[in-house]
Amino acid sequence: MEHETAQLLRLPGFRRLLGARVLAALANAAAPVLLAFAVLDIRHSAYALGVVLAARSVPQVLLVLAGGVVADRVSRHRVAVAALAVATLTQAGVAALVLTGTVEVWQLAALEAVNGAATAFLMPATEALTGTSVDERLVHRAVPLVRLGVTTASVGGAAFGGLLLATTGTGWGFALDAAAFGAAAVLMARARGRSVEPGREPRRTRPLDDLVDGFREFRRRRWLLVVVAQFFVINAVLAGAWSTLGPVIAERHLGRTGWGFVSSSLAVGMVLGGLLMLKVRVTRLLAVGVAATLLVAPSLLVLGAAPSLPALVVAVVVGGAAIETFEIAWQTSLTQNVPEGSLSRVMAFEQFGTFAAIPVGQVLAGPVASALGTRSAVVCGGLLVVATSLWALSSRSVRSLERRGDGPHLPAQAHEQTDVTAKEGHAGIRPR
Repeated sequence: MEHETAQLLRLPGFRRLLGARVLAALANAAAPVLLAFAVLDIRHSAYALGVVLAARSVPQVLLVLAGGVVADRVSRHRVAVAALAVATLTQAGVAALVLTGTVEVWQLAALEAVNGAATAFLMPATEALTGTSVDERLVHRAVPLVRLGVTTASVGGAAFGGLLLATTGTGWGFALDAAAFGAAAVLMARARGRSVEPGREPRRTRPLDDLVDGFREFRRRRWLLVVVAQFFVINAVLAGAWSTLGPVIAERHLGRTGWGFVSSSLAVGMVLGGLLMLKVRVTRLLAVGVAATLLVAPSLLVLGAAPSLPALVVAVVVGGAAIETFEIAWQTSLTQNVPEGSLSRVMAFEQFGTFAAIPVGQVLAGPVASALGTRSAVVCGGLLVVATSLWALSSRSVRSLERRGDGPHLPAQAHEQTDVTAKEGHAGIRPR
């Protein structure tokens, strides 16, 4: 394992891609913290804050499918560089407005809407670039290594935003956030290598046809449909039971400081999960990842049934490790089993399903809590996670899909064949 990791880190293109993704994740995670206080400095209004935060997040949902189509039509590398450049300009624009004292709420909303749109194009491009930037034999190490860097940066991003606020103020904080995006753009521009989709020719079909074609690629893989359906439910549960109802329970039983410890424990678990996946090598990686999602449920069950701080911290560390285990297994499975020319569009459909689940869970949290009681609703959410995960594991297509550790990236025709064998319950892909 150490030898393969060292091989990856000796590749200049991969190092730059890793650095770009880490810096972009850091800047993206810091932005909402800076944005919240920028709005509150203008108008101490929860409504105004909600409008600006929504202006940033809504375009991510609405445009992610378009982002996938564009990334597959042209160079993913160029799309990623352009998106990072736009993000740099939006944050620099906010910094200039704040530092000159001319900022208004509507200006923040407009600039952050553009930033959210850039993120919608960035995500499908960079997710696909990770797996296609290295030799096929190293994909199973590249994905967890990048995930570990991005997860750590995302966890530290909020703290980074708070540090910028405390040391430089909102305006200079946005300026440094823009600098982080700009550095990511420079690194991404220099991240050449296999990276950048050898032999891909410009697409001559209509964008709408590309979108339909991407949906066909998405729906014809049963394992993909099953897991996306599973995680639509799980993400809705987590958005409603954990993120919405969790603070309500914590306020009464754990206190705000206790809830802060619990939230930090999730980050610790995710980092531990990433480190673990760097060391393990399993054949049926997707099955392991889906099975790991069963370990997300104890956090909800403890929170709802017996919310004590020590038990909850342990459960959340385990749950965080399980989430990261699944994410790495999922990204690797997508990269190795979806045709390279459709990868960004397929990932965009997957991301769209993920984002769409979040408001569903948030909207349903209140009515379900009113009907069942807050803690009972959270327990039911945990049981639903167990049931959904067991349902996903019952699919032969999920259990039989095997990791491919060697050989070239399969063309579309080979992917079609492996999906057929996976659906029939045979070894979908055998490492050579």
